[in-house]
Amino acid sequence: GKADTQGGMQFALAPALAPLAPLYERGDMAALLNVGPLIVPTTKAEYIGARVPLPPKLFSHNDQQSVWQALAPEGASSGWAGRLTDLFAGANAQRTFTGITAGGSTVLLAGRKVAGYRVGINGSTQIDLLHRDMYGSSACTALLRDLITEPREHLMEREMSRIAAQSISADTRLRAALADVAVPGDFSTPLAQQLRIVARIIAARDTLGARRQVFFVSQNGYDNHTGLNDTHPALLKEMGQALAVFQSALAEMGVADQVTTFTASEFGRTLGSNGNGSDHGWGSHHFVLGGAVNGGRCYGAHPEIALNGPGFVDNGRLLPTTSVDQLGADLGAWFGASRDDLRTVFPNLRHFGPEPLGMLKG
Repeated sequence: GKADTQGGMQFALAPALAPLAPLYERGDMAALLNVGPLIVPTTKAEYIGARVPLPPKLFSHNDQQSVWQALAPEGASSGWAGRLTDLFAGANAQRTFTGITAGGSTVLLAGRKVAGYRVGINGSTQIDLLHRDMYGSSACTALLRDLITEPREHLMEREMSRIAAQSISADTRLRAALADVAVPGDFSTPLAQQLRIVARIIAARDTLGARRQVFFVSQNGYDNHTGLNDTHPALLKEMGQALAVFQSALAEMGVADQVTTFTASEFGRTLGSNGNGSDHGWGSHHFVLGGAVNGGRCYGAHPEIALNGPGFVDNGRLLPTTSVDQLGADLGAWFGASRDDLRTVFPNLRHFGPEPLGMLKG
């Protein structure tokens, strides 16, 4: 699919992303151009002269992952999706199932009241010894359960017991809720397998009493300093196919307009080649998918492509024109957060004006 945007430039999806073209063309997907971490709107001159505050430790993977997810340096205790789920966890029968990650640990889902709940591609992880007679003795198994869940006096022991008890309860509930739940489609790749468990948990939302949830999945391998042409198309193929089959499953379940999916990455890559690949960038382009998306168009602004022009720094890094706070605020408003809530969740939003990007239907 192609779209005319600023200055008459045309953009196209990479061939490997062909499964996403129908979503874009029917208005269920939008592209957000040149988004990245910013403290305030920043020009090239301001960046070069360090005249405005800049995100910490730019171009470092771990630091920019933290800034994308928490809007704060590495070591942050809460992420912006977690702070959003804090606002809505009370709508769910079980707070535990408000933020769920199938893609490993992530600060994105860490709230002040709600922690991210980690699942595998087949669902919850049980404590194996509690599901068989330990040393052939049911009494021994019962003793283990008591030892790891009973209240304790010491603060840290008490917290460990609370978390163990919560984990056992969540495993029991989720295992039962998912027992007969399957979703249609080819979910064979690693990314698709993560999206399948997300779809299954969404399908079980009534059993779980869940009305507001955020999910996290991950795909690695984009740090292509070398071998870009060999590696990148296969990654995009996996992502395109996985997102398309996930969206198809949501449609079949009748919830396509109740689930919004977005991509994110710590940074894009330099447009200038290093000979056999590309180096760490800054701004990057992302997709937002779902029935609630005002799709079939691009949002944000793409500079004229000139490696040493005003839209690029450091010989080929895109200088972001849309902030992560703005992307998050659009998603948060759709999720139900008020304007005051959004200003609390997204600390830099006040620097970017009150107008939403408008990517999602109200």
